[in-house]
Amino acid sequence: MISPNHNARPADQAIDMLLLHYTGMATGDAALARLCDEAAEVSAHYLIDEGGEVVALVSEDRRAWHAGVACWAGARDINGCSIGIELVNPGHEFGYRAFPQAQMAALLTLCGDILGRHSIPPHRVLGHSDVAPARKEDPGELFDWTALAVAGIGLWPEAKGANPVPALEDFGYDVAGAGLVACATAFQRHWRPAKIDGVMDAECQDLLAGLLDQIA
Repeated sequence: MISPNHNARPADQAIDMLLLHYTGMATGDAALARLCDEAAEVSAHYLIDEGGEVVALVSEDRRAWHAGVACWAGARDINGCSIGIELVNPGHEFGYRAFPQAQMAALLTLCGDILGRHSIPPHRVLGHSDVAPARKEDPGELFDWTALAVAGIGLWPEAKGANPVPALEDFGYDVAGAGLVACATAFQRHWRPAKIDGVMDAECQDLLAGLLDQIA
């Protein structure tokens, strides 16, 4: 545990969410320095660099400060219920790029270990943009969510006829707080990255129905 930025989890709070981020900084060294800077008041439980090295920053039993202002399924203390993993990537501001194979391999191993220690349901393996759609874009449309799902980490939907039309709120998105366009955009970054336009078209509705069918 090398970051000072953490505190106690709420009493009797189960760890039931895994939240993935990108660092969104020019270099991995700069990201690590910020995550360990007491003045920054930000951290995560783990950092994975592009070569696949995993750095443990905060003990899993502690509340790392990675989600910020966020909401999922009506809950707002996302830090209190989650484990956060930061992936070194410059992000959309500094030259967003695909996540290297070594980094993804290390992530799959780490996620598998975490899921072995905590009862985190697949539908609660999420990206930062899912829980903070009005503020965040990470880990973004170049992140390979399908690789995680194939490994049994998280969900990947198969389109299912949407009748009746499902609502993003039914899955957990904070439409009332963040707005429909922001939530639809976040949904597309995660589950329909080929076209990101903030419109819950028929394809997106069918994918959402497929997700909801998996957690029914």
